[in-house]
Amino acid sequence: MATALAAAWLLTACSRPAPAASDQPAAPSEPASAPSPAAAAPSDAAKKTALASLPAAYQSADLDNGQAKFALCKSCHTIAAGGPTMTGPNLWGVFGRKAGSVPGFAYSDGLKGAAFTWNAAHLDQWITNPRAVVPGTKMTYIGMQSAKDRTDLIAYLKVATSAPG
Repeated sequence: MATALAAAWLLTACSRPAPAASDQPAAPSEPASAPSPAAAAPSDAAKKTALASLPAAYQSADLDNGQAKFALCKSCHTIAAGGPTMTGPNLWGVFGRKAGSVPGFAYSDGLKGAAFTWNAAHLDQWITNPRAVVPGTKMTYIGMQSAKDRTDLIAYLKVATSAPG
């Protein structure tokens, strides 16, 4: 039963259905090459630098748990520099970005008119309950209740969506 509930939850996590198989890009005909430097994992020094820019509570976060929690988000969001927009906008560079400002993404009117910039505190509120932050948002994510999981996820996002250095 828990597996069925988890599957149902994941299917409702995003506001648009996945594209039909015919809408999917064809698989590459060449073998995958090594990841580009932009896709490489950040160094320990880059992780420390990114975490140091967050409030103290995030600096000792469990990045592995944050990455695991991001698995709930990646059905709708990408985090790589230059990554595609999916059901949700690409999150690369989300910290310091005005809410509702990714060019070409069809935000709800509420998020387009939001008067805040994404930081740890706003992300924490958003991840807790997006509809409480922006009534009428198109994001159907139900929220993450665990404060520790949100802290870990936000720290992971900071590290994974920031340019090194």
